[in-house]
Amino acid sequence: MRKTTLGVIVGNRGFFPDSVARDGHAEILSVLKSEQFDAVCLTPEQTKFGTVETFADAKICAELFRKNADRIDGILVTLPNFGDERGVADTIRMSGLKVPVLVHAFPDELRKFSIGSRRDSFCGKFSVCSNLNQYNIPFTLTRKHVVRPESPSFKEDLRRFGATCRVVRGLRNSRFGAIGTRPAPFNSVRYSEKLLEHTGITIDVIDLSDVLGRAGRLSDTDPMVKDKLEQLNRYINTSPVPPEALAKMAKLGVVIENWVTENDLQGTAIQCWTAMQEHFGIVPCTIMSMMGNGLLPSACEVDIPGVIAMYVLQLASGSPSAIVDWNNNYEDDEDKCVLFHCSNFPKDFYEQPPTMDDHAILELVMPKNLTWGSIQGRIKPGPVTFLRMSTDDVEGKLTGYVVEGESTTDPAATWGGIGVVRVPRLQDLLRFICERNFEHHVSMNMSSFGNSIHEALGKYLGWRVHGHGLDRERESISSPYSL
Repeated sequence: MRKTTLGVIVGNRGFFPDSVARDGHAEILSVLKSEQFDAVCLTPEQTKFGTVETFADAKICAELFRKNADRIDGILVTLPNFGDERGVADTIRMSGLKVPVLVHAFPDELRKFSIGSRRDSFCGKFSVCSNLNQYNIPFTLTRKHVVRPESPSFKEDLRRFGATCRVVRGLRNSRFGAIGTRPAPFNSVRYSEKLLEHTGITIDVIDLSDVLGRAGRLSDTDPMVKDKLEQLNRYINTSPVPPEALAKMAKLGVVIENWVTENDLQGTAIQCWTAMQEHFGIVPCTIMSMMGNGLLPSACEVDIPGVIAMYVLQLASGSPSAIVDWNNNYEDDEDKCVLFHCSNFPKDFYEQPPTMDDHAILELVMPKNLTWGSIQGRIKPGPVTFLRMSTDDVEGKLTGYVVEGESTTDPAATWGGIGVVRVPRLQDLLRFICERNFEHHVSMNMSSFGNSIHEALGKYLGWRVHGHGLDRERESISSPYSL
């Protein structure tokens, strides 16, 4: 994953100490570098101390940002002193950039409160934010009103903001593939392509028979098939699986990945049952798991909003995502439940190396030899973020919810991919899911980026997203300020 690049505006105001602006410019760039961010910022050769104070400075900074527009993922506004409120807003407006904006202000120290050393950034931040609001520029705030750049709190703010920037940039002009049609019993995964297209997300489609036909025409000796088979054997223990089933998996993987490459797709959602078993003789779970582990997410049951959510989580964290079912209660514990799928979880999700097996559920309705390819194992413990996206076709909106929780080590033994999670006020969340017409599927990532995703989707992209149990629990409604 490439480094996140921020355009940096160092605010200055002439009758406040220039020395703190000069030092602040150096300090903020040093912190960004240490936190693995790239920066596009004025230099002292371009303006006084590389800061923005006047309209002339704003024009120079805006031009610098325009020249680097293809690199800049977000803008950091930092105020070593009170700053010039109009200069900041003018710079962003004239740059033409439609990216997230983080507003940061340096704290004062009581022992440095003389005219020659005081900052008043605490006060200046209000003025800068007021102008951004007046200019219809959405922005993100640090959790503390003023904070030292080298502090752990600000570094966490940067981590969250970087994730927000990656989600906003990554979703624009993204493309996903629908392979086949949803299972007939699953009305719950219906969605609107037109609403997604309106937001810049394109869906390419291919008939399952076309995919299976292409796979069936591949020879076992085809170099691409042989290479994919080697990848399968390296990825997971395939010893229980008949060779003919593995060969079919390899061919399916070749066809899907070729189609993904041809159409520049960021993820897929697949008709995983029962036509594939009846007409090709495998389940696609292992191939989907391999793609997901390689940061090419793949969702079950042609759940396109589900794979979009998987991709959002992946953009925020840089790690693989899965799609799971909210599946079972956990005895009488109201804040715990069992997650399950049958399954295509990425290998990175498991606490122990997973195994490949036949599909115990589909075996109930068809011969076992048609159901090889399911991944089995237990989700590892640690922090998790859940995201569900849907299209509300009646209201014409993209909707969703995001929540953080914890994967636990509580015992739960069953077939498939399984985990136990704790979510604060889980009963409230489950009630919300039922009342607001959300699906039983939810996308999941082993990370804690709920706040970043909530800001990205709600504030910057204008989706109606509910944040459950986050720093500022609320429902983000489509805003006139959205990018």
